[in-house]
Amino acid sequence: MSLNSKHLLGLDGMKREDIQLILDTAVSFREVLDRPIKKVPPLQGKTIANMFFENSTRTRLSFELAERRLSADVLGFQSSGSSVSKGETLKDTARNIEAMKVDMVVMRHPAAGAPHYLAQVVDANVINAGDGGHEHPTQALLDMYTIRERLGRLEGLHVCIVGDISHSRVALSNIYGLTTMGAKVSVCGPATMIPREIEKLGVDVYHHLDDILPLVDVLNVLRIQLERDAGRLFPSLREYHNYYGITRQRLDRAGRVITILHPGPINRDVEIAADVADGEHSVILQQVLNGVAIRMSVLYLLSIRN
Repeated sequence: MSLNSKHLLGLDGMKREDIQLILDTAVSFREVLDRPIKKVPPLQGKTIANMFFENSTRTRLSFELAERRLSADVLGFQSSGSSVSKGETLKDTARNIEAMKVDMVVMRHPAAGAPHYLAQVVDANVINAGDGGHEHPTQALLDMYTIRERLGRLEGLHVCIVGDISHSRVALSNIYGLTTMGAKVSVCGPATMIPREIEKLGVDVYHHLDDILPLVDVLNVLRIQLERDAGRLFPSLREYHNYYGITRQRLDRAGRVITILHPGPINRDVEIAADVADGEHSVILQQVLNGVAIRMSVLYLLSIRN
């Protein structure tokens, strides 16, 4: 079986069977990561270019590790100090890289839609590693994989995404993916951090965290993106923590076991208390490991589609 698309640009409109195939294939690669020898040969002879026009640590390293675990040749690219800083266009940069016989391009870019444009001008498979405030599909896929690993299913679960929804590409991809897989999705945060008309995506909106906690199975807690001026959307970090911080006391009052996710990096004791982030219901470190398996799955499935 193979994916219906040559690229992974986002989860908006992705068929349920494609998401299911990625998640199921990742199970096998997750097992590979537990072996003494963690390298397998499916992408031997393939060359993958990682084009990161934004700073990234977790996503870039996760993709690089996934590529190397699959025996691919990896070409690293960062815009700082490159021809882009000298005025070269994205199209020319991409075509020059493709002239080196690159088979796949993984791209993170601050402009929404940049990977979609790239997919129109190169023959290589394109994987979106985050484009502006638009989507981050592999993060949502690893979140769904982690939820399914922990709770055994996605269909029928209630997942609440808490925090800075307006600036979050993770939130948007999660909404698309989870609703496609049959989960109920809610969002919760200050009114200044919730996009207008987000209800049209099929989600419920809450502004009081204590109202939603007794109803949910999973919390996906988003980072306050201070680098995108999100800190201007509420009076102070202390006040945000008081109203929307995930604390042990707040979870105890909810009266149910709630699985806690966070895409990282964590602002400890702002959006989530340290003892919750490190607690027994947190799957944050599992997300990191599962991210490698999901990216191995995506890379492999796109390679066999060719």
